[in-house]
Amino acid sequence: MSIIIYHNPRCSKSRETLALLETQGIHPKIELYLQKHYSVAELQQLAEKLGITDIRLMMRVKDELYKSLNLADSTLTNEDLLNAISEHSALLERPIVVNGDKAKIGRPPESVLEIL
Repeated sequence: MSIIIYHNPRCSKSRETLALLETQGIHPKIELYLQKHYSVAELQQLAEKLGITDIRLMMRVKDELYKSLNLADSTLTNEDLLNAISEHSALLERPIVVNGDKAKIGRPPESVLEIL
């Protein structure tokens, strides 16, 4: 089983989710997403694994960066939002756990257990 966690070690929910996985005997591949650049295609695949059609559901909509880039503008398309995440990986909600073709945002951390 190859499980990946999009992780930010400075985030308490991300740390809690990683600890929860480890208590389940799972040692996921840790993806330090803030240090990476994702293509729009990669982000679209992640959205599909999450089962979402509204890209804002995988974004940090309360973050100051989201507000400063005016991403709440209702005229923006999902492609516009994916481009913004591609340019600013800090906009990606965290943590996200991926197991094969399924993914779940770890808010609350226990929600990731559904895809294990």
